Amino acid sequence: MVFSRFARAGALALLTLVVIEPLRADEGMWLYTAPPTSQLKQKYQFEPTQPWLDHLQKASVRFNTGGSGSFVSADGLVITNHHVGSDSLDKLGDEQHNYLRDGFYAKTREEELKCQDLELNVLMSIEDVTAAVNGAVKPGLKPEQATAARTAAIANLEKESKDKTGLRSDVVTLYQGGAYHLHRYKRYDDVRVVFAPEQQAAFFGGDPDNFEYPRFNLDICLFRVYENGQPATPPAFLKWSADGPTEKELVFVSGHPGATARQLTTAELTDQRNRIIPSLLEMYYRREVLLTSFAARSNENLRRSNDDIHGVQNNRKRYDGYLAALLDPEITETLQQREAKVRGALKTGEAKSAFERVAAAQAAQAKNGRMFQYYESERTLGKSYRASRGFAGMAFKYARLLVRAADERPKPNGERFEEFRDSGRESFELDLFSDSPIYDDYEKLRLTDSLNDLATEFGVDEPMVKTVLAGKSPAVRAQELIAGTKVKDVAFRKQMYEGGAAAVAAAKDPMMELARAIDATARGARKIYQEHTEAKQQAYAQIAAARFAAEGATNAPDATFTLRLSYGAVEGYEENGQRVAPFTDYAGLYQRATEHNNQPPFDLPPRWLDRKDRIKMETPYNFVCTADIIGGSSGSPVVNKAGEFVGIIFDGNIQSLALDIIYTNKQARAVSTHSAAIIEALRNVYDAGALADELTKSN
Repeated sequence: MVFSRFARAGALALLTLVVIEPLRADEGMWLYTAPPTSQLKQKYQFEPTQPWLDHLQKASVRFNTGGSGSFVSADGLVITNHHVGSDSLDKLGDEQHNYLRDGFYAKTREEELKCQDLELNVLMSIEDVTAAVNGAVKPGLKPEQATAARTAAIANLEKESKDKTGLRSDVVTLYQGGAYHLHRYKRYDDVRVVFAPEQQAAFFGGDPDNFEYPRFNLDICLFRVYENGQPATPPAFLKWSADGPTEKELVFVSGHPGATARQLTTAELTDQRNRIIPSLLEMYYRREVLLTSFAARSNENLRRSNDDIHGVQNNRKRYDGYLAALLDPEITETLQQREAKVRGALKTGEAKSAFERVAAAQAAQAKNGRMFQYYESERTLGKSYRASRGFAGMAFKYARLLVRAADERPKPNGERFEEFRDSGRESFELDLFSDSPIYDDYEKLRLTDSLNDLATEFGVDEPMVKTVLAGKSPAVRAQELIAGTKVKDVAFRKQMYEGGAAAVAAAKDPMMELARAIDATARGARKIYQEHTEAKQQAYAQIAAARFAAEGATNAPDATFTLRLSYGAVEGYEENGQRVAPFTDYAGLYQRATEHNNQPPFDLPPRWLDRKDRIKMETPYNFVCTADIIGGSSGSPVVNKAGEFVGIIFDGNIQSLALDIIYTNKQARAVSTHSAAIIEALRNVYDAGALADELTKSN
């Protein structure tokens, strides 16, 4: 799964196979405002027109759960990966309905299941606001003042755009501060599940096959978007290709890659290698053991924790592979050479100043790192959702949001934390008031583990840890907090949110009191992090200008979970002296299951065994291409030159491990489910002919 990124523990040796091409071949997650026109024309003799780009842009969809998708019918049908839709499937389930395990198909519109807190975004327009954002930061401002000025400018731009257009408006930082773009999105929050296969069909081969190739996954999930109670008419949708792609064919990927680090300085990457990644790996390894042990105790435990287990395993592999790439000498040398080239393009003195400022800011963030990670945000790579490592679980998340909302909402819009700005209010409230189930036993398990982690890291005698534990063991404290809090109730959360500070104070809720007790510490850590981020952004703006001077417009900005266009060819590769073909087929799926005696995780669901004779075994199943993807690209449509849907991204192969920091197409490949495979399964495995007809009727 590329939902959380690629990786694998045993990948270090394979990374030595990476060869960095001088022109970096099909590299780039390109802005729609700056497509790689010359590269496409030179290598593939194809030049996308503006209408072609506009159509693909407006047919592409972002999921707030962290993935991508696309409209594929005139009646609001959206396709994404099963592992992107799994969060919604999990929340809709209960002891009688395990939609993750068993799958789901709504034969009528009335049977479609409405998701509790799923939001889809479609990018409608982009505006360069670099001058407005940078112009707010006057020369001579102290870091704290510069941060406040930049934050206020961004908040005001977002609010003005939202008020004027009615569209969700987000200012996106590009080139680590070299540019700022305002993205306007159409929001959809009435989203209903239409179809999902069994998880075993979507994730055939399980953890052993994850990030490998050949693959045999029907990793799809179909939703329908509604407006005013009726199926929405999307701004654009993709026509379905019944035949799919051919070998060597040029294809495009339109999705929302989460985060890359290709333009970070070697100082930042060194800190990732030495401090950040090892710490995160320790956490994910521990959580994997905890959750798999919990899941093994009962089927209901497995249902409650299944989605989280997959996420933890994927992240564990992701960071294993990321660390392996950072330890690869060949990659390190290439990155150092690129940095030297950029340094050479800076004026005398500027290079040392800019790069030293980044290094100094990163060192300062490292000193603050433990406090930031445990009290404010465990996610230091990519977008931060303020999920602190020391306080896991939904109950604490809601408690913190309520406490902070009471403090932040009365402030002027430009002075608030970004998650409380007016421009994002609808999205924030959709999350806060979700009626997704919260299970006390599972909450206690996760909170106990994170409190143990906190106490182990800082020591039980550290003053703030003593405040958190209140004289009790982590297990007893977690039990007390979960049993006593009311934040699990949606009506209570609405009451606290509407009542503000007075209501929060009067509630005497133990979880909210804990959130209040650590808030000053967490805010302090966040302030330090933001001030040094501001210093880095100013330095990176200077570095970005030098990069443009040295390399021209040949580098797309690092991924930011915003819409990007990638391209490449459908090509196999060589591994260990053997050719790996670009396509797999249904025959290969059944052969792999037979080789493993149909035992987990290579077991086929019963209906797949019962209906084997109905399937055309030569039908292509999965395929690979050289397009540049990363986590967040999961669910992205793969289209041909005609703009037709030919497949859907769901993973990368093991050689993609280095793509976080450097591109190669020697062996690295994006892995997709073939358009023909999807129709074959719908018609001949799931008796979903009406759904297949809806997908293909526009051809």
